[in-house]
Amino acid sequence: MDDAGIGFAPDEIDTAAPTRAARLKWVIVVDGSLPGGRIANATACVGAATGAAIAGLLGPGAVDAHGSAHAGLPWIGCTVLAADATQLATIRARADGSEGVFVADMPAHAQLTRVYDEYVAEVATRPSEDLGYLAVGLVGPRNRVDRIVGRLPLLA
Repeated sequence: MDDAGIGFAPDEIDTAAPTRAARLKWVIVVDGSLPGGRIANATACVGAATGAAIAGLLGPGAVDAHGSAHAGLPWIGCTVLAADATQLATIRARADGSEGVFVADMPAHAQLTRVYDEYVAEVATRPSEDLGYLAVGLVGPRNRVDRIVGRLPLLA
């Protein structure tokens, strides 16, 4: 588990169970008004940050009938929802204040630079509410995550 205790202990991982049986839920909420390529980038980046941070999130790899290996995927699944910029900021703020919920986000400036240090420097100059989020990923207890995201639609 990570430092905040969010993740799965080895004895909690049950890859034979349905995703709804998992103690934690993972959602990524993305600005549905973005062009497809920017949505894909924001979702992939938030997913990568989440996968690296949450212990036990990925299941074991698979091997196909020809012997080719396939990397492990999230055994708890991941729901991708759509929101607008205002909703994303609200979700980010609510999640940040919710105990037991991991938050990974992608501020808009992350897609405006090709130098990571410039992104970090830009974020450091702005308060959270002024970052303009493109995507926010949450992992936490099902009921808390559901309360934070409400009834947002699936990304179409």
